[in-house]
Amino acid sequence: MSSKRRFMQLDVFSHLPMKGNPLAVVIDGDGLDEATMRAFARWTNLSETAFLLPPTVPDADYRVRIFTPRRELPFAGHPSVGSAYVAIEAGLVDSGKTSLIQQCAAGLLPVTVECSGTERVIRVQAPAARVHDVSADVRQAIAQAIHVAPGDVSISLVDNGPHWWVCDMAEASRVRALKPDLSAIAALTEQHGVIGLSVFGQEHGGIAKMAVRAFCPADDMPEDPVTGSVNAGIMALLAERGDRRFGFDYVASQGREVGRDGYVHVKRDAASGAITIGGRCALVIRGELDLGETASA
Repeated sequence: MSSKRRFMQLDVFSHLPMKGNPLAVVIDGDGLDEATMRAFARWTNLSETAFLLPPTVPDADYRVRIFTPRRELPFAGHPSVGSAYVAIEAGLVDSGKTSLIQQCAAGLLPVTVECSGTERVIRVQAPAARVHDVSADVRQAIAQAIHVAPGDVSISLVDNGPHWWVCDMAEASRVRALKPDLSAIAALTEQHGVIGLSVFGQEHGGIAKMAVRAFCPADDMPEDPVTGSVNAGIMALLAERGDRRFGFDYVASQGREVGRDGYVHVKRDAASGAITIGGRCALVIRGELDLGETASA
């Protein structure tokens, strides 16, 4: 097997290069062993790297494995949106197809494609989420890490593949002004097996109804630019609480604090409860990757 493979790098949740969340995608991932995938994900040093593979079930259009620099994830939002975009660009699926099925470790996820070319919007259905209470001592530690009083913020644990602590800070101004203790967050997430801590609050004016930030310092990502799984988890939390401040079809803004400007379209189906996250992508790099002979399984 040739060691050369097609490769793309793109920005997800923005139609502008360098404004979304970058994603590395190895298109011809078949034949790579897990150790090589992990090593390449560490080498790219991006929040996630995706590997496209032939599906193993007849209903799926493609399969994806997703790695941070430190671990494999069963699901992540921006790699799912970006992988669908790349699968179309690379010709793995018909460019005219508007309904796809992504196979990943979290299961088979429906994907819808709206428009085409530079206007293409990809929406991915997130895995069903479970919302859990957080113990008093953990709430105290999280509040201390984000410099708020424990009773001044609502904190929950949301599991939709990755586990996230989700903190409702009410107002976007508080979210944007936040200067968290990243060392404390890293220690807490490592101790409790949580990938990161996110905060959100209500925007007033503009196209976005919500401001979001997500911190994953234990995964070598102090602040993630734009995070699909977090935004899906926030919608699940809102639905669980019956919180209608934002409605069930809105746009969230994320990334300005790290020099990006991402927009995530979040929607919950009233009948089924299914949550989708989506947005546009900007293809930045298209080329060929050579991982050497050791890359072959």
